[in-house]
Amino acid sequence: MKQKKVLALLLAAVMLMGLLAGCGGTSGGSGSGSSGSSAPSSGGQDAGKPAAVELNVVTSYGGDDGHRKDYENAVKGYEEATGNKILDASATSNEEWKAKVLTDFETGTEPDVLFFFTNADAEPIVKAGKVVDIASIRAEYPDYGSNMRDSMLAVASDGKNYAVPSSGFWENMFVNTKVLADCGVAVPGPDYTWDQFLTDCQAIKDKGYTPIACSLFEVPHYWFEFCVMNNGTLANQLDLPASADDAAGQKWVAALNDIKDLYEKGFFPANTLTATDAETVQLFGDGEAAFLIDGSWKVTHFVDNYPEHLEEFAISYVPAKGERKASEAIGGISMGYFITKKAWDDPAKREAAVQFVEHMTSDEVMSTFVTTEVTALKNGASPSGLNALQQSAADANANITGVVGAVQDTVSSECKTDLFGNVQNVVTGAMTAEDAVNSAIALN
Repeated sequence: MKQKKVLALLLAAVMLMGLLAGCGGTSGGSGSGSSGSSAPSSGGQDAGKPAAVELNVVTSYGGDDGHRKDYENAVKGYEEATGNKILDASATSNEEWKAKVLTDFETGTEPDVLFFFTNADAEPIVKAGKVVDIASIRAEYPDYGSNMRDSMLAVASDGKNYAVPSSGFWENMFVNTKVLADCGVAVPGPDYTWDQFLTDCQAIKDKGYTPIACSLFEVPHYWFEFCVMNNGTLANQLDLPASADDAAGQKWVAALNDIKDLYEKGFFPANTLTATDAETVQLFGDGEAAFLIDGSWKVTHFVDNYPEHLEEFAISYVPAKGERKASEAIGGISMGYFITKKAWDDPAKREAAVQFVEHMTSDEVMSTFVTTEVTALKNGASPSGLNALQQSAADANANITGVVGAVQDTVSSECKTDLFGNVQNVVTGAMTAEDAVNSAIALN
């Protein structure tokens, strides 16, 4: 009897070993990345059950970002699929956040994965060799970012690609249709002119509303970009001035003076020089202001915070003058996921970091971030049904005849900070537009 029990135990042990061997196979790469429900090992790496890894991740999906919930859900999916843990240090994207990110790299406290801008803002960490280029990652993980169009990957100054792109952006004019209706003003179309806009703003002001929701204290850059284009063309939008006297410099000067004119006419909020962006956006959302220039990300903000009023908002067109058409807008894909050298050189974190980026940029996960945004996905995004505001954005984008990147993304952070900090001085007459441009360019 004892021999039978021993034999039974031996057979059970053999069967268990067989099962364990069957579970210890390998998994191929992520392919097109179309599945966001799992994060398989890439490049034929072992897909056993390694010890859980903690990844430090920094993104711009801070608490007040419209996509914060989408981000949290995506992170949860990654953690459940891999058993790894994300230590999230995300914050709202602004100049202070950008500066902190760069400082962390300088002091050696950078994260393992960074969701950051792919323009000139990233050059300091690229030049310092702090992030890993995509070609190097693909040498070990061939399918890394393979669901993206390579032609849409941002190119750094050294000619290499470093970031797997997220959904892209557009900037255009949001309108509060309820305010416009009360003022007898028509919703602007793709042929909207600057003169029509000035007339409409006066009518809106006379009715007791604020025509333009904008904080010149925090976010004057939206109006600056379009005013630059209004004094030039889509083709020369990205030309940088050497001084306020050359052709590009004169565009910048004229743009600042156009903003000054709007300020002097009283078309901005009374507290535009001290108000935060959140306060002026709320002014628009609450039906106290008519126009707001912002980006595609703001659609989600209104969906989350004003769900009962979405039919009162629409995406329209920024008024045009000169050679520019109102149907020409600012847009592109300016952010993406970087894997830092710090994570890449850590054997315990390398694959976890790759899996995280693949998961966050998979077709399925990306589709949860997209309504009308631009993406680099080969298969395109597949968002669920659009609400009234999202449909308005889709309709407006269907009429867009041209898109160009933001000129502010081509200059240094020091140049931007100086330029936009001096907008207040220009509109109040404390500084000339020429001096503001020269001051900024000297820092580029």
